[in-house]
Amino acid sequence: MQPKTLPCFWRVAAGAAFVLSLSVALAAKSAAQFFDSPQRVSFQISTGSTTGTYFPVGELFAELLSHPPGAGRCVIANICGPAGLIVSARASEGSVANVLSVNSGAVSSGLAQADVVAMAGAGQGPFRRNGPARQLRVIANLYGEDIHLVAAKNANIKSVADLRGKRVSLSTEGSGTIITARAILTAYRLSERSIQPNYDSAERASDLLQEGRLDALFFVGGTPVNLIQQMLDEDAAALVPINGAGRTRLLAREPYLSAHTIPQGTYGSLPAIDTVAVDALWITDAAAPEALVYGMLKALYNPVNRARIDTQRAGTHFIELDSGIKAATAALHPGATRFFTESGIIKPTPPAAPRR
Repeated sequence: MQPKTLPCFWRVAAGAAFVLSLSVALAAKSAAQFFDSPQRVSFQISTGSTTGTYFPVGELFAELLSHPPGAGRCVIANICGPAGLIVSARASEGSVANVLSVNSGAVSSGLAQADVVAMAGAGQGPFRRNGPARQLRVIANLYGEDIHLVAAKNANIKSVADLRGKRVSLSTEGSGTIITARAILTAYRLSERSIQPNYDSAERASDLLQEGRLDALFFVGGTPVNLIQQMLDEDAAALVPINGAGRTRLLAREPYLSAHTIPQGTYGSLPAIDTVAVDALWITDAAAPEALVYGMLKALYNPVNRARIDTQRAGTHFIELDSGIKAATAALHPGATRFFTESGIIKPTPPAAPRR
């Protein structure tokens, strides 16, 4: 006896019902996955030239703090930034350009010298036209940078005073180096008119120096700087000390600079050399979410990330918690205040005594 079969109409209807129920189930699953997955958050770090120290630090942050879906290393609590965060490093002209971009909201964050940030907050120098940069907030003090004065071996430059009449690169207008270089010239009673100034990038200036078309260049960066190491290794240049009465005048005028000595052995067999240093700050816009900044700092200073940070070490106090708010020349971001208070770096303000 043959089994009964449904009429064609009912077979079509049953099939349609199955397809509909399957579509609903798949849609529900897709919606659940959508709502369960974290929202993607893009966060940029404006750095400096690719041959300086800012750019590799930005790349390091992108590696450590990004938390894309499925990132295996992020299963450890607080080793990455908040879920969905994608950090990217951008090359730029340097500190001045970064401050302007952050204050205008063009980028999420940037790296900048402490003296440049202070100047921006006061609306001085290159920031005079735009006025005080009121949106700037400090995330953290990252490390100390040294000012390098590099001279061609045959230029007969033994001190800053010997730059008079020489062809000297002060760096580009958007850099922090040019701000500090001009301050150094002034302290040593020189001016841009007393030298033959050059405003090329560090990479171009290095090429010109090695080609015999430039006598000296200024460079600010955490030691050792690969670009400078290369010039020294090729015996094309020498480091010139920044010391004496000129340095005394410089430090009296520039409170965010400090006397420093590049230790012996930093650049191969070269002896220790006197100079001045400035701190590199990570800055952001006041509108950056508190939870985001807090989460990034919690990951950055997680001891699990320390070994990777040490492989990128540059300058002094490199991303060390105890120096995290040192030389903050603008207000701390609320997320940074929360993190450094929880970490014991900022002492909580005691509650006010009740009025009687």
